[in-house]
Amino acid sequence: MTQELLLMCPLYEPTMRRLEDTYRVHRVWEGADRDALLSALGERVRAMATIGHERTDATLLECLPALRMIACFGVGYDGVDLAAVKARGIALTNTPDVLTECVADNALALILATVRRTAFNDRFIRAGRWLRESAPLTDRVWGESLGIVGLGRIGQAIARRAEAFGMSVAYHGRRALPGASYRYCANLTQMAREVSILVVACPGGEATRGIVSREVLQALGPQGYLVNISRGSTIDEEALVEALCAGRLAGAGLDVFTDEPHVPEALLTRDNVTLQPHVSSGTHYTRAAMGQLVVDNLAAWFAGEPLLTPV
Repeated sequence: MTQELLLMCPLYEPTMRRLEDTYRVHRVWEGADRDALLSALGERVRAMATIGHERTDATLLECLPALRMIACFGVGYDGVDLAAVKARGIALTNTPDVLTECVADNALALILATVRRTAFNDRFIRAGRWLRESAPLTDRVWGESLGIVGLGRIGQAIARRAEAFGMSVAYHGRRALPGASYRYCANLTQMAREVSILVVACPGGEATRGIVSREVLQALGPQGYLVNISRGSTIDEEALVEALCAGRLAGAGLDVFTDEPHVPEALLTRDNVTLQPHVSSGTHYTRAAMGQLVVDNLAAWFAGEPLLTPV
């Protein structure tokens, strides 16, 4: 008998095809009546595939009494109510490691594009402005000071790239990382005051909501740049917009936002802001590897074997 699988949202297309070759897949987001579909399937569907920031809360889990496995496509799982999952004895997996290097690549790309105004200069030429005037000078990246919020796998990969640019690296987290050669800062506001570029690479969720606060942005100051490749929730977005519009921040490179895919209108026309549509892991290599982990974790669970990447 073919096992059934809830697919809560679109994933990488080749991954969805592989899942549909193996399971009877129910594409929840395509249903005309989501609640009715969940109610009809809730007593028998035991596994779900989703993305980490898709809401998987106690209310949803109550509709799915038979659910015993959630496979997240992505390293983050901030949309999952961990307490509710644990209380129901539901297994949870994610896809760590395989996206680390590509996300770090995009963090560095955002640093360069924002500080050296790469995207702006592209628009400058396309608009014919070079025929009339010289492009404005920019700040430098090489030799500058970089602060990283969250020195996990991705934060460490960003730091390695920064070293190649001769940058001095400091980091902030809940505690100092044993063996790390970079300077640890227990106070994020103080670190923001001391660096010229601040990169946010910590997990999302309630523990880090608004960690880059109005106070932190003020400390980063009018000569400072902010780059976010974590979650939109980690930054006080309203304070960020105000700081950029008032000239209290030199610029920002943003891959994530509070209410995706909606981006604050005020950011769309700012020349000192580089915007990306949440694509830091958006390479064929990475998405294929993430999809493979989802497929393999589900296969292991249905076979009663150890999970590859349990949370």
